[in-house]
Amino acid sequence: MRHTLLLWAALAIGVLSGWSMPTVEPTDNVTTEESPAEQEEAKLDVVGLIFEHIGDSYSWHIATIGDHHIEIPLLCIVRSQEGQWYAFSSAKVAHGHSHKGFFINHEGEQWKGKLVARNTEGELYRPLDLSITKNAAGVMFNSLVVIIIILGVAGWYRRRNYDINAIPKGFVGAVEMLITSIEDDVIRPSVGKDYKRYSPYLLTAFFFIFVSNLLGLVPIFPGGANVTGNIAVTLVLALSTMFAVNVFGNKEYWKEILWPDVPVWMKVPIPLMPVIELFGIISKPFALTIRLFANIMAGHTVLIALTCLVFITVNMGATMNGVMTVFSVLLSVFMLVLEVLVAYIQAYVFTMLSAVFIGLSRKEHHAAHKK
Repeated sequence: MRHTLLLWAALAIGVLSGWSMPTVEPTDNVTTEESPAEQEEAKLDVVGLIFEHIGDSYSWHIATIGDHHIEIPLLCIVRSQEGQWYAFSSAKVAHGHSHKGFFINHEGEQWKGKLVARNTEGELYRPLDLSITKNAAGVMFNSLVVIIIILGVAGWYRRRNYDINAIPKGFVGAVEMLITSIEDDVIRPSVGKDYKRYSPYLLTAFFFIFVSNLLGLVPIFPGGANVTGNIAVTLVLALSTMFAVNVFGNKEYWKEILWPDVPVWMKVPIPLMPVIELFGIISKPFALTIRLFANIMAGHTVLIALTCLVFITVNMGATMNGVMTVFSVLLSVFMLVLEVLVAYIQAYVFTMLSAVFIGLSRKEHHAAHKK
């Protein structure tokens, strides 16, 4: 359903963008010149608008009133080719300004939207950039929210002297229900007998992804950061899972990779099966990375594309624009509700796959092998 809606939204935008309305032949008394406002609306770049909203930035944009941009500047940390470090507010390089020779590139496709500088020969180069961007700030904020949630639940039990018979209600009860369901239905059956060793990491990953997905749907500050729709974030999460899998994997796990139970000719002289098994080590984090990244980015893209229908049809007459506005709002609300469900599903799927991969690395020697 998700990909179908994305295709329908893209098709609708493409059709409406290329729709040419019937025109009247100009006469001496009729002018066909458009007003500046109409010309500005006709220049709406839907693709650029979508990538601007789902992309990263050096400031946290809140709203635009007229020509005034309300945004929160973030910290830029860069290292020049000469080896000097600079730290400054992103407000100093916003809207075409430059600071200490650094500026945000808005021309060309190379390093577009990134901090760049020019060397002594006048050539453009990309400095070492450790800036706190919008997504980086979003990761910090979402992590803080997760910490507050878990410590709040722990504090509820601490105030009751950890009474196991205490029954939490409201928000604490909802969090406990999530923790219990993930641990009992996902982690314990997937990992095995030593599941408690991995529960802290898997539960942390679940709540971080779930909270990030939900806050990414909030259009106003402090929400709106496309954290799990950033492939760098999902890659780090996937690599964390693969670290737990390959570092703490037992001897049986590595035996099945390096010397699997297959005919000898598939292992010697050409290590066909070991190569395939080693490739699986790489493919697993790749699958975790792309699955989470693609689903979250697709959801944000659909929501923005549906909103753009209102502005694309503004020059097609009041009737057409009114109908498409109602269609856009209703479908956007439906997609937003669906995205809340997807936020949980994607966190659940990532945790489940991570638990399965960890469980496969902890499997014990089969009794048949001992005979």
